[in-house]
Amino acid sequence: MEKSRIHAIDEEQLVAKAVGFFKQGYNCSQSVAMTFADIYDIPESLMARFSASFGGGIGRMRETCGSACAMFMLAGLEVQDVDDSCAVLDYENNPYPSQELKKKDYEVVLRLAADFRAETGSIICKELLGLNKQRADGTIPEIKIVATPEARTDEYYKKRPCIRMVETAVRIYCKYLKDKATAES
Repeated sequence: MEKSRIHAIDEEQLVAKAVGFFKQGYNCSQSVAMTFADIYDIPESLMARFSASFGGGIGRMRETCGSACAMFMLAGLEVQDVDDSCAVLDYENNPYPSQELKKKDYEVVLRLAADFRAETGSIICKELLGLNKQRADGTIPEIKIVATPEARTDEYYKKRPCIRMVETAVRIYCKYLKDKATAES
């Protein structure tokens, strides 16, 4: 990715774009991923497809937050840039470009996860949604996993912190890109 494009990132504009996607009905992961589609020269529709399964804590299982998953997916695009010595991938003899590149990718994911956790308290969807709160009798209710997403109503937006997770993920990823560009200049 061109460094000049990173420095030209308007964080507030990207946050508004991501929230707009979410309010249009895209899931949390799609909303974050699609926001950065132009930066990676990937059509928004393709980015939406790549990230669709991560919404709702990965397929509504309430595991890793879809907003965080989108950041991790984007990190792979950033770290595994063709300029980073993987212009020719030989998948038959070397299915991953290098151990060093894999390590670099994981380091970025760990940083993004730590930043997200520091801002939100967790990277786990059910914790962010408060679905794992202990009852008065000391038990934790079983989470019923259903594939059908909830309708996006005013009530939905009032009870869910998802917009804040989308905003947080976009801000953290913008900071990562800007820090990376500064370090490279």
